[in-house]
Amino acid sequence: MHRMYHILKLRKFYASNTGSLSSSLSKHFSKRKCPICEHPFVPQQKDYRHLVQLAQQVRLHSTHTNTAEISKSATKKKKRRAKKKYVELLEVTENSSTQRKASISKLKAKDLSLLVENPNIDLSQLHSLRKQNTQFSQGRTAKNLLVTTEVSYSTVDPITDKESGANIYSLSELDPLCGIDVEPSAGACHSQVLDDLNVLVNKENTLLDENELFQRLEAASDVQLHDKYSEDGGSEFHDLSLSSNNVLEEESPVIGNENLSIPFTLPDQREKYSDRRFLKSNLKHSMKEKLAKVKLSELEIAGREESFFQNMHCYLETCIRCNMLNRGMAALSSYRLRNKQNKRPTHPNVVALYNIILQGFSKKGNLKKVKEIMHILQEDQVAPNVHSFAACLECAGRLPENDGTKIQLVHFLDEMKEANVTLNDVFAKCSFVGDQQEVTLAAVRTILPDFEPCLPPPETCYSCSLLKELNENKEGNYKSPAEGLLTNAQISDLMRQQFQIELDGYVKVKTIEKRTEPNATIQHYREKLEEAQKSWRKSIHEAFERDVEVLRVRHSAFKAYRTPNLYPFLKILDPDEYTEIIMQEIRKLAEGSETFSPTLSVLHKGIAQQVRARCIIKFREKMGIMNKMEHLYSEYFKWYMNPVGNPMKNTREKWQYLLYENMEGPSVCAAEKAWPNNVLNNLGKFLYNIILKDIKIDVNVTKTNSKTRHLLPAFYSLFRYHGRILKEEVKPHPVLSRLFRGAAQADLMFDVTTIPMLCPPVPWTSVSSGGYLVAKANVIRLAQETCQQWQRLEESPPQQLFPALDSLSQLGSIPWTVNKSILDVVINVFNNGGSKKLDIPLPPSACPTPDAVTPEMTKVERYEVYRKRMLLRRQKAEMYSLWCDALYRLSLANHFRDKIFWLPHNMDFRGRVYPCPPHLNHLGSDMARSLLQFAKGQPLGPHGLNWLKIHLVNLTALKKKNSLDERLQFANEMMPEVLDSADYPLTGRMWWAESEEPWQTLACCMEIAKAVRSPDPEKYICHFPVHQDGSCNGLQHYAALGRDTAGAESVNLSPAQRPQDVYECVAQLVERERAKDAQNNVKIAQVLEGFVQRKVIKQTVMTTVYGVTRFGARLQIARQLKDLEGFPKEFVWPASTYLVTKTFDSLREMFTSTKEIQDWFTECARLISQICGQNVEWITPLGLPVVQPYFRPPKNLKFKESKVEDHFHVDMFERPNVMKQKNAFPPNFIHSLDSSHMMLTSLFCERNNVTFVSVHDCYWTHPSTVNVMNKICRDQFVALHSQPILESLSRYLVEKYSYPTRDIKDDGSLTSAAKLRLNKILQKVPQKGDFNLQEVLESIYFFS
Repeated sequence: MHRMYHILKLRKFYASNTGSLSSSLSKHFSKRKCPICEHPFVPQQKDYRHLVQLAQQVRLHSTHTNTAEISKSATKKKKRRAKKKYVELLEVTENSSTQRKASISKLKAKDLSLLVENPNIDLSQLHSLRKQNTQFSQGRTAKNLLVTTEVSYSTVDPITDKESGANIYSLSELDPLCGIDVEPSAGACHSQVLDDLNVLVNKENTLLDENELFQRLEAASDVQLHDKYSEDGGSEFHDLSLSSNNVLEEESPVIGNENLSIPFTLPDQREKYSDRRFLKSNLKHSMKEKLAKVKLSELEIAGREESFFQNMHCYLETCIRCNMLNRGMAALSSYRLRNKQNKRPTHPNVVALYNIILQGFSKKGNLKKVKEIMHILQEDQVAPNVHSFAACLECAGRLPENDGTKIQLVHFLDEMKEANVTLNDVFAKCSFVGDQQEVTLAAVRTILPDFEPCLPPPETCYSCSLLKELNENKEGNYKSPAEGLLTNAQISDLMRQQFQIELDGYVKVKTIEKRTEPNATIQHYREKLEEAQKSWRKSIHEAFERDVEVLRVRHSAFKAYRTPNLYPFLKILDPDEYTEIIMQEIRKLAEGSETFSPTLSVLHKGIAQQVRARCIIKFREKMGIMNKMEHLYSEYFKWYMNPVGNPMKNTREKWQYLLYENMEGPSVCAAEKAWPNNVLNNLGKFLYNIILKDIKIDVNVTKTNSKTRHLLPAFYSLFRYHGRILKEEVKPHPVLSRLFRGAAQADLMFDVTTIPMLCPPVPWTSVSSGGYLVAKANVIRLAQETCQQWQRLEESPPQQLFPALDSLSQLGSIPWTVNKSILDVVINVFNNGGSKKLDIPLPPSACPTPDAVTPEMTKVERYEVYRKRMLLRRQKAEMYSLWCDALYRLSLANHFRDKIFWLPHNMDFRGRVYPCPPHLNHLGSDMARSLLQFAKGQPLGPHGLNWLKIHLVNLTALKKKNSLDERLQFANEMMPEVLDSADYPLTGRMWWAESEEPWQTLACCMEIAKAVRSPDPEKYICHFPVHQDGSCNGLQHYAALGRDTAGAESVNLSPAQRPQDVYECVAQLVERERAKDAQNNVKIAQVLEGFVQRKVIKQTVMTTVYGVTRFGARLQIARQLKDLEGFPKEFVWPASTYLVTKTFDSLREMFTSTKEIQDWFTECARLISQICGQNVEWITPLGLPVVQPYFRPPKNLKFKESKVEDHFHVDMFERPNVMKQKNAFPPNFIHSLDSSHMMLTSLFCERNNVTFVSVHDCYWTHPSTVNVMNKICRDQFVALHSQPILESLSRYLVEKYSYPTRDIKDDGSLTSAAKLRLNKILQKVPQKGDFNLQEVLESIYFFS
């Protein structure tokens, strides 16, 4: 039967915002001239608006300046007219699809029913059908059918159901459309829809009757309803009892494995369905508000206050740094007035705002203003703190020394005494910049001539019981991993280069791409590009100064500076610096991918962060912090290369004592506050408006003989769907992209924080100090709006964080070099077209060209050609992305090929550690890892060569089930192939290319060849790292937590003659159960005979520890079954369903306590986030606080074009995302445990002078120290799991989240029952098995 679907989609035209001016603005400008066109304004408002519009039309380089306001305007927003809409229709048949616009006006729901009733008509015939509407209306029945369909206008490939053969649409790939209320005229339409629903819902190939069908749909909708309202914390309910004019947009639940759009309801079902959802949603919302520890209204108030406080803090700090003291004072007065009018409690740290203004006037020596602010503090009942009194003393120190100054100093000292603030507190707790400390000390000595600050020495010991052994070792025995590599002259030169690189902010790196000599065309492109860039610089500079002047006039004239605005952020740098930032952004956009672009909001934040980074560097230069940093780092670098003198236990302790011994002058560890999201968005929007409005490109620039110029915008914006959200992106004009490609520039530009360092990183001593010398690198990788974990880190005692920080410092202290032999081979393969087999990306030019469309083709054939063309375009974009990634990595490796470099590290919110440079590091692919080796080598010793050979076999993955002795024997048998690979990597037998990790195998072959050919292999200096990998490390931690004997044996926690393979063990259990079912005549079990293999269930077993769902596991197994040769494809789906159940049952049988622990984790997180309404938190065994940053921001909060709300998202003031919280807690907790184990191993290896590097659960060291590292690794695993981890977690959760008995009423209510259940679950620690952890100490295959 020929069937055609017609889908309606409504879209809004986005009209350009020409801006509007308030009446007060027009009145004030009535006697002024326009700063743009110098035209005098006339008093009449209508004439003024006409002139403004005219000025905007004349000014071709228009830039919106309305983005300057950060706070919400007090004027009432004028009502705008509704946006015009147009209609698109998508026509899809079994053989083709067509999208077109139909000339339809006032299309109603009943018109669509005409299309449903007449599926074979053409869209152009719709008007003629509408004329027959009268007859249709008379014959319609009383039954109404509400249909909500989600189909993408861009997706034209229907998915065929394998069992029924009907065409359906996968909603995971399709975009949402509006729901249309259809009124069918006959029962045929009703039965047709029921047939379609049977296809989607029923998987047994049996026809369901109407009642059973709706029972299934209602059951599915109830499941979806529970998930939806358990996640969003009580979203507003949408009534489903819609009239014929209403449109319903509803998320599609999942029924079985098909996506449906719910609800499909008939009139007799609708009322019952609607009432049920209404009662259920309101009950959940009211219950959640009763259960939540903090009410939603209180969270909203606290969130708005915190948002506005952060805005004000950032604004005032910027005003002071720009020397805009009066502007800052006016903003503070506005903040005070706002608090008084709103009658809200002040922010707990509100004194910080007063202190910023105090410090600004103190620096000027303005005693009158300082006394005024101190009086305001008293008037507002805000207690001054130690920073307030430090500013007062500084102000007095800048005044002439006379009796009046001394009297004022005595008065300040008396106030300090009343506030219980001592002079030692001033010098111990305050951070000073410039000459503040010297001025303050001189002021104190005018009253107390003999005063000397008495500061306690820094705390250097650990507070963690697991590191007690390191505390007891009082004698420092730190040995540098780079000792003897550099001379003093080289140290000074490298330090100077690194400082200069970080001051510049970016590095030019020569590309390794193979290019011919520049011809006339390339020279032409380069000349034109240079001319264009020169023109852009001039345009940017003029546009920037013009728009900043507009802001200045606007704010100065109308006192708009009383509220936070953008103007100070545009004056904190020189115009030339903003110009340079914009020029770098232009190049980045022009050289970007053709198919992928970051969203505009991401681009806004990115360019604004560059401004902030330069502001920090400029401020440190101006305040003398840079000079002091150079002095301190010079001393540290020399000690690091040759640790002599006072004994130190680690690099952090040395840096702490350097800071303590050099207290005079500015503080180098002063924390820099992050700029709020709305500041970043508005600043980025201002700069991007210049890019979009003022940067022009001559479209004839690539034509060599063209003499005419045609200027067009060089960049344009477009909208794309990201999931279900429509987001704006920026794309370069094709001519601009062609110009940059044709110029074939020889240099690549890299931000300084994306490349390695030429000297060791600064040790991490706090969450705000460490890493790069000047550039900013956060110790934890968190999104801008996730503030709760930062707050927990700042509240933690410094000693509690030392283990995590010291591990980062240790990993960053290891020097690296590039393996030049491997680099040359990789570059050779890369420049000769790449290789799929060796995982070297092919260039985009290798992508096949699409077929041409010919007039002889049918409609179906043309559709197939266009479809393949789109697939090839996507494939080409993916190839280009991979090719660029390899180009960047290889170019950087070539740039550092003759240099020693270091990789600063930071971590994610769970404590997992990563190198900061994203391109050249040891955390990447096989090729990336093969490029790096230790800069300082060590002799192989008696066992080093054997470990090299064993490591070689491990890389090939040929002897996973064999013992170490058997692997060593195999390596010796393969020595001819090893030597051939080393000598002739690309022209020999290429045995290395068959390895699972070919490039690391080749690197190991070359190292073994050098060692065996040396006069004495034991004395051979080896730079090659050997890896020891955990055996399914997540399950190892689960087995240790639950003391599972069977599970522990399967993941090599118990000693054995041969390594155990957990994947093979699970496969054997699954096969055992399959054989039983096959004997009982279960058909699918019989079909699977001989196909239950290790690789089929490996991914599912591996990801079980990370919370994979049954549906996800089903997809994983189905993917493997499809790749099995000989397996009948029609049984892939039922077989995957069967194997998922058997795999999960086998895992539960093998890891009994593990599944109970995982279920307990999930239930705890669900109850905490759903009942308490809070994010899940815990503290790792090493003391690192962890907060899960999953929350649901309110949907009604948007950034508007002209202004931004005061309120921005902060995770601690939003309701958590229940689904993400509960699903993520088990894997995140296990990740925090494996990071704790890695950090313990790192610290103890450092104390034992063992070179150590990690890639999560894969540990690297020299071949000669593998045995030592393995022993430390096992010891620390046992020590970690000997702690009462689950019991400690339970106590922490009970203390933080449980409800006290007094808050639980014995009234049998649902709220009381929920609180009792929460308290019970948090205390119910799962039972453990009888596995003896000490067996791990004897297991040689625990890490191998």
